[in-house]
Amino acid sequence: MSSPHSSVATPQATRLAPPLAGARNYPAQKPAEVYLFGTCVLDLFFPEAGMDAIRLLEREGIRVHFPQGQSCCGQPAYTSGYTDEAREVARAQLALFSHDWPVVVPSGSCAGMFRHHYAELFHDEPATLRQVEALAARTYELAEFLLEVCRIQLDDRGSPIKVALHTSCSARREMGTHVHGRSLLSQLGQVERVDHDHESECCGFGGTFCVRMPDISGAMVRDKTAALAGAGADAVVSADCGCLLNINGAFEKQQQSLRGEHLASFLLRRTGGKSDGVQS
Repeated sequence: MSSPHSSVATPQATRLAPPLAGARNYPAQKPAEVYLFGTCVLDLFFPEAGMDAIRLLEREGIRVHFPQGQSCCGQPAYTSGYTDEAREVARAQLALFSHDWPVVVPSGSCAGMFRHHYAELFHDEPATLRQVEALAARTYELAEFLLEVCRIQLDDRGSPIKVALHTSCSARREMGTHVHGRSLLSQLGQVERVDHDHESECCGFGGTFCVRMPDISGAMVRDKTAALAGAGADAVVSADCGCLLNINGAFEKQQQSLRGEHLASFLLRRTGGKSDGVQS
């Protein structure tokens, strides 16, 4: 990558504040077809969660399209201050979603990039900005889509279990994923969601943050995993694969048996579907 335009990269938290999550009108009927934007982390490290997300959507009678040319949403470059590179990556994604179908994203942080930050990237390109605004209006995080658009009703078929829900900090701010995740888990009669300290705090991943500031990132994930382990949960569930990658790596290094699982895999298995996930 070339040098960013400013000498100090602008953290995501100090970018233009996005609209509060949840202030949107949802369609009266669920669509017949959707796109799935799988995210680069899910594609590389959690492909089973992507397949489980597809199965959940197909079970709702929806045909899922997965454009093969998709890659990164551009968030790592954007939050590191590499605006030109982020625009190049974002422009490539825009070309993939030509039909007017909803775009469902199994990651709140990447969905937030589509919904809130592409507009800043292309603020000086009126034609592209109109395309970006149309994409933002039809982009949904997976849990939000299942809850608010599909109006899914879950029938729990699993054994009693205590679960801690972790939500990405940016996804909480931008997409309200903690609200949607809690609502879906509350439909599962045998699942008890347990609260944990540091719930709203970052796990320390932060995309390139964990590479640029590993000591701080390591301290943050130690706090997060200690809180999760101390909550008395049997399992950890999250809708963001970046967080899962960081949290599970820390658990493994600490030789803990607790592991995090993507919400899509957890919901599918609990409701009688066959998940590609490894957990029982």
